[in-house]
Amino acid sequence: MGALDIGIDLGTTKIIIYKSGEGELLREPAIVAVNTRDDTLIAAGSEALSMLGKTPGYIKAEFPLENGVISDHVLTEMMLKEFIKRACSSFLVKHRVVICVPSSVTEVERRAVVRTIVHAGGRKVYLIEEPIAAAIGAGIDMTKANGSFVIDIGGGTADVAVLSLGGVVLSESMRYAGNRIDEEIIKMMAQKYHLSIGRKMAEQLKQQIGTLWKPSHERTAVAKGRNLLSIYPQQITVSEQDLYDAVAPFGELLVAAVKRVLDKTPPELASDIYENGIVMTGGGSLLKGVAELVEHETGIRTHVSENAVECVSIGTGKAFDYIDLLQTGFSEESTHDY
Repeated sequence: MGALDIGIDLGTTKIIIYKSGEGELLREPAIVAVNTRDDTLIAAGSEALSMLGKTPGYIKAEFPLENGVISDHVLTEMMLKEFIKRACSSFLVKHRVVICVPSSVTEVERRAVVRTIVHAGGRKVYLIEEPIAAAIGAGIDMTKANGSFVIDIGGGTADVAVLSLGGVVLSESMRYAGNRIDEEIIKMMAQKYHLSIGRKMAEQLKQQIGTLWKPSHERTAVAKGRNLLSIYPQQITVSEQDLYDAVAPFGELLVAAVKRVLDKTPPELASDIYENGIVMTGGGSLLKGVAELVEHETGIRTHVSENAVECVSIGTGKAFDYIDLLQTGFSEESTHDY
C-alpha cells in the first residue's frame, strides 16, 4: 500500500483513524498495556481496555492522553505506531496526517503532538483545531461568510467556538468533559453510598441515567462495586436524580462558557448564529439533556449533529480538501526537526 492522507482523531478515550472517500479505517480505545520489565507492548485498544484494573504488578494498562493532550509520550507513540500499522496495513510507508487538537492547546503541546506523530509514522503533519474538524464533519459549509456556533464535547475537553469563512473567530476550551464527569460520579458514589466503583461502571451509569435536564427519581440503574465499609462486593439501585448531583456542575460550566463566547460575538455573526442555531458534536453531546439545557439558557435553537461521535474524525479525514480554504485553526507543522 502506498502513502495515504489520513485523519486521526486523537481523543483522550478513543482513537479514530479516518480516510476521506473510504471512511473509518480504525476505532479503538486510547489505552495500552505494557510489560514494565522490558518496556514492550502487550496490547493496545480494546484488548488493553479489557485488562484495565485486572493486571499483575509488572503490567501497566493506562490511557496515555489526558485532557485532550499527551501525558505520556512514550506510551502514546507505541500506541499510535500499532494503530497506524493496523489501519494502513504497513508501518514502512510514511503517511500525511491531519490530527486534531483542542483550541486551547499550547505551543509546547502542539510540538509534542507533531513529534509523537512523526515518530509513529507520519511523513508530514497538519494540526487542526477540534471545532474546525467538528464543523467539517457535521456538514457545515466552512467557505461562507456565515457565522456558525459549534460545541464539541469529548472525553478530555469541551470546545466552544464561533466559526466563519474557514476560521475560528472566537473559542473557549474547558478541560472538563466526559472523563471528569465519570470521576465526579465515582466520587459521589463513594461519598453518598460508600460504594467504590470503577471507570467502566461510572461511564455505564452516565449513559443509562446521566442527565442535565429535568432529572427524575423514577428512572434508575444498578451500580455494582465494593462497599467501602464492609469491603464486600455490593450492588445498589441509584436514580437519575442521584446522578444529576454529580453531572450538574459540568452543565453549569458549559453554559457559562457558551455565554462568554456569545457575549464577545460580533452582532453580524450573532444574528447568523441565532438563525443557524448551535450544533453539538462529540460523544459528550449524547449526554441526556445537554442540548435542552443550552437551548433553554441561551434561547438559541440547539441540536446534536447526526453521527456526533464521528464528526471530528470525519472532519480530520476531509481536511485535506480544505487546505487552501481554512484560514485559522489549521496549520502545516515543520517536521524536519524530528
